[in-house]
Amino acid sequence: MTTLRLILGDQLNPCHSWFTAIDNQVVYTLMECRAETDYVLHHGQKILGIFAAMRDFAQRLNAAGHRVHYLSIDDPMNLNHLEDNVLQLAEQYQCQRIEYQEPDEWRVDLLLSNLKKRFAGAVMGVSSEHFFTERQTGSEFFGQKQWLMERFYRRMRQEHGILMEDNGEPCGGQWNFDEQNREPWRGEVALVPPLLIEHNHEALWQIISTANIKSMGQVDAKHFIWPLNREEALTYLDHFIEQRLLHFGRFQDAMVLDQPFLFHSLLSFALNTKMISPREVIMGAVEAYRQGTAPLNAVEGFVRQILGWREYVRCFYWAHGLEYQAVNYFNHQRQLPEWFWTGKTKMRCLAQAIGQSLDHAYAHHIHRLMIIGNAALLFGLSPQAVSQWYLGVYIDAFEWVEQPNTLGMSQFADGGLLATKPYVASAAYVNRMSNYCKGCSYQFKLREEENACPLNALYWHFHYIHRDQLMKNHRLSMVYRQWQRFDERQQQAILQRAETLLNDWQTC
Repeated sequence: MTTLRLILGDQLNPCHSWFTAIDNQVVYTLMECRAETDYVLHHGQKILGIFAAMRDFAQRLNAAGHRVHYLSIDDPMNLNHLEDNVLQLAEQYQCQRIEYQEPDEWRVDLLLSNLKKRFAGAVMGVSSEHFFTERQTGSEFFGQKQWLMERFYRRMRQEHGILMEDNGEPCGGQWNFDEQNREPWRGEVALVPPLLIEHNHEALWQIISTANIKSMGQVDAKHFIWPLNREEALTYLDHFIEQRLLHFGRFQDAMVLDQPFLFHSLLSFALNTKMISPREVIMGAVEAYRQGTAPLNAVEGFVRQILGWREYVRCFYWAHGLEYQAVNYFNHQRQLPEWFWTGKTKMRCLAQAIGQSLDHAYAHHIHRLMIIGNAALLFGLSPQAVSQWYLGVYIDAFEWVEQPNTLGMSQFADGGLLATKPYVASAAYVNRMSNYCKGCSYQFKLREEENACPLNALYWHFHYIHRDQLMKNHRLSMVYRQWQRFDERQQQAILQRAETLLNDWQTC
């Protein structure tokens, strides 16, 4: 009995149990489909990276002795739809069975589930063997209670024995070290550049371009820097742990002009395509702490992002269903201004964060949340439009991790299901955590004036117009007390400045 096994572009895990033995009755297939490149406008580096990594994976499977059918984007037999291609190949190889690893997106899950209606043989999904949790873990853990990442994170630490002492207490006597992990970088320690393994994929990029696949952002196919297989991903991991983890925690929220990477690991693309596992990444960092080469605050902060937030967001995604993608608590409707696609704005923080996103298909979490996401929320942009942009622009963005982070955490579009308050900030935060304000066209200390940073008036305007929805939030009580300290003239001037900005949001 011949079996067709489908491998998706984010399932490039050579350690999966599928590959432990050679079976000539199994045909593995990977495919490049227009339906997958076109459902949202993607960054060119994301398309190039996934295609290149898939091709590398297929070559390695073939070299190991597995039967592989790779369907390239320029193959005349390519129907450019995942479901149709699978059925065509199943017929070609006279397969009686189709198997797939569970996908991580509702969209693909429904598509593959539909195979059972169209294929006469057996269709079965198996675990991707990647995550610490199962899809239903979050729902089972929280039940009808409020979702809180901290509760989930502590449970995960305890369950898996990560950064725990023998007496059941967390290492260092506390669960997190956030207070030590919020420093700006002012040159106190030298920046250690990340290890970048460059690839020349000009030929593949020409194939993609010839196929007329639309994309955004900059692509230097001759010097492509993202890891494309497990060996390269492990090299990135080793370099991060040995050279940069030491300072990661302290400066993980910092932002510096023309320094897009700072002390971050650049492992998210490899993780989200499953080249490496979260467990080995976490245990590598924990071992550095045990050996005394990385401080606890740095290691715990890193572990929190993966064992805590990454797993939590995935559980949240599967628990809240397809309906979640339409949430819009504030009924924000403005479409994205042109500067989301060009990075050309007088606001230096946005020009930097969006510019590096377009240049590198990457920005770290504070750029995404507190610069771009903050501005999008304050300008009242459509959360769905913002979510699609995030899904397309970042090389590590897949819907399971991007959608809750954007709609819930960044845009508060779910009204507080994921986050306990809207993450908005004035220019004071940007100035504290970066050097972006120096040399900006706007003045970060001003609120009302024409050259005042737009974030200041918009920050107060946001809280004012949404006061009925937000005043009862105990985490915002200080904000509303401060608003009341402004006299009526100041309040009206701030609101007028904000309205002027909102009427001309395309040209800020």
